[in-house]
Amino acid sequence: MTAETETQTTAGSCCGGGSCGDGAADAVQLGVTAVYRVTGMTCGHCEGAVTAEVSALAGVSSVKAVAGTGEVTVVSAAPLDLEEVRAAVDEAGYELVGLA
Repeated sequence: MTAETETQTTAGSCCGGGSCGDGAADAVQLGVTAVYRVTGMTCGHCEGAVTAEVSALAGVSSVKAVAGTGEVTVVSAAPLDLEEVRAAVDEAGYELVGLA
């Protein structure tokens, strides 16, 4: 399974040196990124259909479908159930092969 979790921490944000508020670092959780292989996408409309269905899954914050490569990159708060992703891709009219 190809997935990674990323966390980015920035100190200070708007003031540059943490002089605002209590000076604590702001942590931004970027989530889990997974890349799936989908067959049947041939154009922007296909990408949009897959993106819309997968975006509707609970916890998903970002979806990028690329017809030319057949890859769909999904960022979510936690790892997604493969069968839920498969059902969303199927609902869009395409086939989920698995993780890329």
